[in-house]
Amino acid sequence: MKRVPIIPTIIVAAAVAVMITLGIWQLRRVEEKKALMARYEAAANLPAVAWPAAPPGDDSLLYRRAEGLCLQPTEWRAVAGRNAADEVGWSHVAACRTGAEGQGMQVDMGWSKQSDAPRWGGGKVSGVIAPDSRHRIRLISTLPAPGLQASARPSPSSTPNNHLFYAIQWFFFAAAAAVIYGLALRGRQKKMVPPAAPPSTPEPPEDKSR
Repeated sequence: MKRVPIIPTIIVAAAVAVMITLGIWQLRRVEEKKALMARYEAAANLPAVAWPAAPPGDDSLLYRRAEGLCLQPTEWRAVAGRNAADEVGWSHVAACRTGAEGQGMQVDMGWSKQSDAPRWGGGKVSGVIAPDSRHRIRLISTLPAPGLQASARPSPSSTPNNHLFYAIQWFFFAAAAAVIYGLALRGRQKKMVPPAAPPSTPEPPEDKSR
């Protein structure tokens, strides 16, 4: 009987099982992301809220309309952004002092093709709460600062949902690993088969006439 290597087989089987598990998890994430997108879409139609004094512990405020008071911009940063016409340029984000303890307020005050900070001294801001990679959330102002154009309105549709693609990838990796290991076992077993003995040559009959 041809023996199968135990330890390599266990390792490959475990790896295949992990990849299949990850693929199933990504399929579940597809449905979770769909539910999240539906929640974001519903949030856009809810009444406006005040800018939170403390950072939220979840994403429940994303895409909600909100209002806040920027007493004074303390810092400006220019980040890659787009305007309402989908042109590429710079969005100008102000870190604002709000007079309340907490995170302050990050406000996207508009878009331009230059990265120079605008001249804006603060005031009441209304807009939509969007994700921010540095501060978790920021407010996209509906009314731009003087000299700027309005930044593109944040939309839940910009949230990627690539989990189905990732699931297919994991299932493909699992199938590829199983096939490659199966071919390796097949080649190994062929090498273990001893070569067939050559057929024996019959001896010539004895000449009894001598």
